[in-house]
Amino acid sequence: MACHGGDSQNADKDQSHRGMYGPRNPSAPAHWEQTCGACHAYHLGRVKANLMYTNTGMIKNIQATWEGADGRLYGSRGGDVYDEQGNPLELRDVRELNNLSGELYRKFCSLCHIGQESTQSWNGSHASGCAACHFPYNENGTYQGGDATMKGKWPHSADHKLQALPDNMVCFRCHNRSGRIALSYMGLNDGNNSLVPTKEGKPGPRMISGARNATSIAPDIHFAKGMDCIDCHTSRDVMGDGYAYENMYLQTEISCQDCHGSATDRPSFAPVERENDDVLRESVGYQRQMKHGEQMVLTAKGRKYSNVFIERGKVWLQGKRSGKLHESKVITGTPEHSIVGHERMECYSCHSRTVVQCYGCHTEYDRSQKGVDFIKGRETPGRFSETEDYRMLYPFPLALNQRGMISPVTPGCQTFVTVKDRFGKRVRDEYITSFKGKQQLRFAPFYSHNTGTRAVGCSECHGNPAFLGFGQHAVEGSSIEATLICEKSEDKPLDGFLTMDYGRVRAYSAITRETSRPLSGQEIKAALAVNQCLVCHDDPKDQIYQKELDYRALDTCLDRPVSADY
Repeated sequence: MACHGGDSQNADKDQSHRGMYGPRNPSAPAHWEQTCGACHAYHLGRVKANLMYTNTGMIKNIQATWEGADGRLYGSRGGDVYDEQGNPLELRDVRELNNLSGELYRKFCSLCHIGQESTQSWNGSHASGCAACHFPYNENGTYQGGDATMKGKWPHSADHKLQALPDNMVCFRCHNRSGRIALSYMGLNDGNNSLVPTKEGKPGPRMISGARNATSIAPDIHFAKGMDCIDCHTSRDVMGDGYAYENMYLQTEISCQDCHGSATDRPSFAPVERENDDVLRESVGYQRQMKHGEQMVLTAKGRKYSNVFIERGKVWLQGKRSGKLHESKVITGTPEHSIVGHERMECYSCHSRTVVQCYGCHTEYDRSQKGVDFIKGRETPGRFSETEDYRMLYPFPLALNQRGMISPVTPGCQTFVTVKDRFGKRVRDEYITSFKGKQQLRFAPFYSHNTGTRAVGCSECHGNPAFLGFGQHAVEGSSIEATLICEKSEDKPLDGFLTMDYGRVRAYSAITRETSRPLSGQEIKAALAVNQCLVCHDDPKDQIYQKELDYRALDTCLDRPVSADY
């Protein structure tokens, strides 16, 4: 009764059900103030400003790409929040966004997030509100618990037991589209449209939402070691910290260096000192509860992990659900991580096994057809459909991200838009959407969650221009020619953002996010020049890489005459 409402003392069915919150889900946003929030006001206050609920970043980036910003911030629901500096901020309701961006979010993107229930997708359905994570659905959204009167009923969580610590499949329900990080983490790939490999003509090895067949690739090393998503991601990553961020990378508070250190600095830590420390509260449900005096490792935002600590001079991570202890290898001072010139490299630039890249996203919006507006809860004129040209995993391009660090980038997004009016007539035909005032394709900094212990080889990165942003190519003298040409342009390939013509490097696609950019011509030439060293010095631990390379001397090597007796 405390959760569902109604009158449990009344024997009459209709009377006892009157005043219930639901009917199925009392934790839905329409009721969560009276239900979950009545006991968990601290948590609810955080979730209401959380990107998984507001989707502010998603809506903002779609609008910036398709129509251009209008100076307002929209959310899955309107409301008053606080920005990351603590200033009051109004989020406009996305229902007010009456353009293609608003339509795309409401009819395409909104179902994957916790403001909206999703019940139609195999292996991708979930409740809304708090139950989206804490009362997980199974593959077909049916009840399989011990209540015989509920057995097999749809849509319903798999059972009626609150799951305080969600497992990986909870994350998988949403994070298997777009960046596909749940797939990559678990070692799955949904391939190239109908070109997905099958066994004996049958789908496989795993069917996921959208009737896609996921095949196996090497999983992330953390997954292979038995770690859950929540073992790295803090509750503030997942549920928010009470402030409204405009992009996911701003809300995320963790980094690789937190547990593994950097080339120059070991992981930071601080003791548990206060009785009301979040570490003590959050670790109550772990097999090993943290105690006063424990030295807890700090996140990139300087806050304590609740499950990562220092003991006997080593960094240990405790699985929140499993209780398993994992020793974290600290790389500080190791020669392969102290290469001069690599100071700007993100860890995952070298250690990503794969990066999902979807090239050529063709989106059609047809106003002669009707589509379900999931936010408004009804069919309205306008239906979206999408196709893509092709997808690949490796090699992947690198560029500077919003932190000024070199990281993988992936199409974000390469949208070619076709619009049909209410009579079915094409009024826009495969046009490239505008970004920062000009029509151009876009790439976005990205961490694929497919980490390996073995790094990308030095000769691969320094010798293959695809890693530098040239895509599939042919080298011809001092020029690099693209080979995968976009049908909308004679000289702009889909899978790259740079061209080199007689030594001159030119960028033709944007890298999104603040201050992000492609590598410059000087940076490209410096990276390629290292190939001369790698012929003999192919070990990253070689001492020559512990000091700055003299590129002028390398140029001299190229110009010196070769003896006829050599």
